[in-house]
Amino acid sequence: MKTTKIRMTGSQHARLQRHLFPSDECEAVAVALCGRRHGEVAHTLLVHDLLLVPYEECAVRAPDQIVWSTSCVLPLLERATRDNLAILKIHSHPGGYPKFSTIDDKSDKDFFASVYGWIDSDDPHASTVMLPGGRMFGRSISADGEFTPTELIAVAGDDLEFWHADQSGLSTQEFAKRHAQLFGQETTQRLTRLSIAVVGCSGTGSPLIELLARLGVGGLVLVDPDLVEEKNLNRILNATREDATLRRPKVEVLGAAVARMGLGTNVRLIANNIATPEAVAAVADCDILFGCVDGAFGRSVLNRIATYYNMPYFDIGIALESDGAGGINEVCGHVHYIQPDRSSLRDRGVFTAKQVQAEGLRLTNPEEYSRQVKEKYIRGVQEDRPAVISINMQLAATAVNEFLARLHPYRYETNDEFAVVSTSFIQGQNYRSRDKWPASALAKKAGRGDLVPLLDMPTIQEKPE
Repeated sequence: MKTTKIRMTGSQHARLQRHLFPSDECEAVAVALCGRRHGEVAHTLLVHDLLLVPYEECAVRAPDQIVWSTSCVLPLLERATRDNLAILKIHSHPGGYPKFSTIDDKSDKDFFASVYGWIDSDDPHASTVMLPGGRMFGRSISADGEFTPTELIAVAGDDLEFWHADQSGLSTQEFAKRHAQLFGQETTQRLTRLSIAVVGCSGTGSPLIELLARLGVGGLVLVDPDLVEEKNLNRILNATREDATLRRPKVEVLGAAVARMGLGTNVRLIANNIATPEAVAAVADCDILFGCVDGAFGRSVLNRIATYYNMPYFDIGIALESDGAGGINEVCGHVHYIQPDRSSLRDRGVFTAKQVQAEGLRLTNPEEYSRQVKEKYIRGVQEDRPAVISINMQLAATAVNEFLARLHPYRYETNDEFAVVSTSFIQGQNYRSRDKWPASALAKKAGRGDLVPLLDMPTIQEKPE
């Protein structure tokens, strides 16, 4: 039987917290409409829309009980029925009681019996409790009324929260004890439970993978369709001339390097383009997403995965520009942290719609792409860019430190100050920026989950039955 997970955005969690803990110290309730991720080992509910049940529609609101009219949920049930979405009930325990009460048991059985009566599907729904301070725990409810603890509740906000049903401590391995001296044993142990997708396994991806593996993360999904070539050897850690001669896949070379470490990180290799069903599914099952790709199309797909599946996304970009005569015009790098329902990379001006169109056409229809470039309908894609390992490694380390700062906040400033972290090497300066860009329509797709076609992109074909 699959386990159940729940993911939401930081904005959604903040809205819930404000509503569920009014000043009267009485319980409150909300209902969420959730997309679904039908994963291989877990069924994940992705918060898509929220209904905050008005306090005046509750017949009873006490510190340990709430009775409310479910008539306001009917529009959500109609949408859930039409689109096979999930219903998530959320209520508060103002007194901090850390378990479901017997009153909760009866309320959930009655409520979800009605939900299953409306929705003709055996896919699970769920109920959660929020405690003072924002921590949450939950359980899924099957069609026959069986309760099963939710394995994980994750929040992708300025800070990253991961609340596991199993709170028992894991032993810290010897190699990670010095990490624990800085970040604490709890954070170090949390790393061992996380799965992280790294898309792009070359200049920035290879040092990023090295860093994550040696931090002790539990799982890595490596995605890259390319083979090691002679020109890659200036920047791919653990790649050798023999790998280039034999044209080994980059993911195989880096996966083998992680395996040789023997530190317990499980690795899954996807030697394919990110715009494929296999790659999208593998990335969507992860907890964290790192993007180490150059192109606009790949970044656009990654941003959509993060949005549709409520994932935190760290994007690494480097601009190296020489004058062709030994001089340097620009050397800079940026780490963008993307939250699912906030501004996208396109909103931030990282790429344009025309760039995405050109690169997507080059991938899916090379002949048409060549024709349009020749006739100047679109601008050609730059295929080879300068690459310097020292720059790549510094930006990879910056991205990992941004991740750690959100997992274990340690800075004087709050994490909302660091939506973008930039380094200008020619100026010798570091910069940071808040998320000041208005979000586009993509943000409304947060938590939409599995669709046909995937990500609302017809170019990503589903596997044949």
